[in-house]
Amino acid sequence: MGVEGAKPLAFLRMNPLHNSPWRNLAAGVGYLLVVILLATLAFMRAGWGLADSFYFVISTVFLVGYGEVHPINSPFLYTSTIATIVLGWLGITFLAAALVQFITFTQLQQLLGTKRMKTQIAKMSGHVIVCGYGRIGSMLADELKAGGVDFVIVDREEDKLAEATARGHLTWVGDATDEAVLEAVGVHKARALACVVPNDAVNVFITLSARNLNKDIEIIARGEATSTKSKLLRAGASAVVEPTHIGAERIAQLILFPQSAKITDSGYMHALTAGLHGLGLELEVMAAGADGPMAGATIEAVERTAGGTMFVVALNRKHGETLRRPDPSTVIEAGDGVVVITRAGRSTPRGG
Repeated sequence: MGVEGAKPLAFLRMNPLHNSPWRNLAAGVGYLLVVILLATLAFMRAGWGLADSFYFVISTVFLVGYGEVHPINSPFLYTSTIATIVLGWLGITFLAAALVQFITFTQLQQLLGTKRMKTQIAKMSGHVIVCGYGRIGSMLADELKAGGVDFVIVDREEDKLAEATARGHLTWVGDATDEAVLEAVGVHKARALACVVPNDAVNVFITLSARNLNKDIEIIARGEATSTKSKLLRAGASAVVEPTHIGAERIAQLILFPQSAKITDSGYMHALTAGLHGLGLELEVMAAGADGPMAGATIEAVERTAGGTMFVVALNRKHGETLRRPDPSTVIEAGDGVVVITRAGRSTPRGG
């Protein structure tokens, strides 16, 4: 997720005590338990009962000092008591220091993590904001990553964002209906915003807020109920998708390749799509991911690899140029949108 957060932590790595707060905490607890066990066994060896021995050791180790439960009247008892006091005090001191270190280190990590995210978002421009990291949001994030687009995910649930962060996505904890949160993730500089929260009312509110803050931003909103589409459009959505008919890949296409989307959304292409579907064929737009099999290959090579299950009909360059009926020798670049006709239900090489 970047090197900005690595340098502030360098001073922690220089000192081995700061390397693993968990290890220090566990070591302190383990040491103290060993001292308590050995001291209890020592007093039991002197003839004390288990309950009396354990009680005396605990009150001594934790410096309570209520008094002896039995007389200390032999060199062995004197030695055992002194050893319990000294070793117990060392254990309590180390454990307290480890606990403070653990709490401080955790808070510092959170502080630096938040600062790093703020720095990264502040540098972003022309990025995409994904509101909601559920099933559709996670699929959308993967598609956008394959398309090589900068984006940030906003969600209120930290456990979901922890999963997104683990997948290498930039995240922000907050309620996307709050204009302050949208401003924090750079809505004024973003080129697109996707509302994929599984709640129509929330998506309408997010759309209203985003449109109020940025009149030019492209807003792709998810609508579960059919009646919600008109509300989202009136609220300022540029396009509305229904998960029952259209998935995360389609939302990504609208964001990544608006020119290709216009091709596939035209009345003629809708009619063509219906005709193709009747023949067992489908028309779709694939993102050529940087690590995918399409990037760097010619159209002819991709079609040959697909073994007749896919034919390229248009190519939308990452920077906006659309090539209709591209030459077979044209090289597909990472981030391009490839408009293809595929055989329904057949496996085709994906961009990512």
